[in-house]
Amino acid sequence: MRIHNFSAGPSQLPLEVLKQAQDELLSYQNNGFSIMEISHRSKYFEDLLNEAKEDVKQLYKLDDNYDVIFIQGGASMQFSLIAMNYSLDNLSCAYVDTDVWTQKALNEAKLAKINAQFVASSKDSGYKFIPKIPEDINASYLYICSNNTVQGTQYKQLPKSKSPLVVDASSDFFSKELDFSNIAVLFGGVQKNAGIAGIACMIVRKDFYERSKQKELPLMFKYSTYVDNNSLYNTPSSFAIYIFALQMKWLKKQGGLNKINELNTQKAKIIYDILDNSNFYTCKAAKEDRSLMNVCFKTPNEELDLKFHTQAAKEGLIGLKGHKIVGGLRASLYNSCDFDKINALANYLIKFEKENR
Repeated sequence: MRIHNFSAGPSQLPLEVLKQAQDELLSYQNNGFSIMEISHRSKYFEDLLNEAKEDVKQLYKLDDNYDVIFIQGGASMQFSLIAMNYSLDNLSCAYVDTDVWTQKALNEAKLAKINAQFVASSKDSGYKFIPKIPEDINASYLYICSNNTVQGTQYKQLPKSKSPLVVDASSDFFSKELDFSNIAVLFGGVQKNAGIAGIACMIVRKDFYERSKQKELPLMFKYSTYVDNNSLYNTPSSFAIYIFALQMKWLKKQGGLNKINELNTQKAKIIYDILDNSNFYTCKAAKEDRSLMNVCFKTPNEELDLKFHTQAAKEGLIGLKGHKIVGGLRASLYNSCDFDKINALANYLIKFEKENR
């Protein structure tokens, strides 16, 4: 019996994806070898990689002005590499402060000796909402984190800006369709919504990655190296790419990103409605900016928070402890979190409140 997993990441995978990986573990497509055992330069792996890239472009409805690359180091390594590859000498890099992940990204840019600064922040409110961003910012790029796992906030619409937009979408990757008209880079670790830990997927506009070619950087630090070599300059994380490819097929089978967003909205509403109609639970995030991916909430005190997630684990619901920075509780409702899990959590929320008023 599988438990109900609400972890923020690495997170649960669709059972269908796990079963296919299990079936093919010893013999990939009945060829007598595992995908982990075959050369990354073989036709088998290149076909897998290229099909995954094409599925990404189909899901986001992208044309040939965008490239898809896979890179090791997860999203965290990109915090410095993005600044190193895409900063311009005559313009600073603009960041929007929505807490932990954009703070880390800005700090890494500064460690790389890049001129970078916050141009908007919701820090004074305790990060309850997404801050308003000036549209006339003239910067090398405007950097945001589209969904904030720690505070439970999410951009409902991406900002309009005269500067190219760089989006860390690690925790709402492939959860809805996006307007790419100003997106220069959309990237994220895939272990929350699109696979397992080990890689970051990056969708890069071609005119933007040309900046990378002009940089004097080690080859493995240059995004142009990955684009020019189809992510195969060195041996990639082949199994992580394989699971990612299976997840892309699963997303298409579900009906694509509009359908996934519809389901995610329904799932989140079930949980938020319980929290909002209670005088026992509280949500910090402003309603208009609440995340569909990470529902962050608290009981009346820390002792009850501890009791909530400890007792939940005993009843087969795990991963409900809040981030260590803010405490409290958090339920991550990623793409593969089905309605059985949602209903189990909803029933537990109601039961726990009744027993602990």
